[in-house]
Amino acid sequence: MNVRTLCLSILYECDATGYEIRRRCVEGECSYFVEASFGSIYPALAKLEDDGLVTSRTEPQDGKPARKVYSITDAGRDAFTTELSQPLSEDVFRSPFLLFARFAHVLPADLVEARVNEQLSRTLSKKQTIEDVEAEISAKGANGCDTWVMNYGRAIMDVASKHLRAHMHELITMARAEPKKDAAE
Repeated sequence: MNVRTLCLSILYECDATGYEIRRRCVEGECSYFVEASFGSIYPALAKLEDDGLVTSRTEPQDGKPARKVYSITDAGRDAFTTELSQPLSEDVFRSPFLLFARFAHVLPADLVEARVNEQLSRTLSKKQTIEDVEAEISAKGANGCDTWVMNYGRAIMDVASKHLRAHMHELITMARAEPKKDAAE
């Protein structure tokens, strides 16, 4: 999946501005699919428009600059379903926390404990975000696929939080008992 396909997926359901697409990619229901920045969304939208897959219109706003709203075309809908029909690439999982955990043995135990607790807090926050998005989507009339995706995300966050709670002491125990002292001390 790429940013182009992500933009089509959002426009498949409703018209949106580039800003609204970015917001849905960062804090909304699309935040777990593909990473997308403004620097990638706007060029993708321009290319989609050049290719006739989306159209745009300018809407004036009181006291603000006009906003550009994008809509998917029939050709864009066809291109989106064609893209979804292609073989999927591997899921991408990168975790700064796992790099930290990999080297916990060279760090002070109090730092490792603090970082594990921060990671647990982030994981629980992500789970809450999923639940908030699910409530928002349910209020709009979620389909079965929306619910399935939310349940999948919730299950992943549940497993991660349970593992952190059950095994955090192991990682903390592997850390050094005292902070490394500077040679000059």
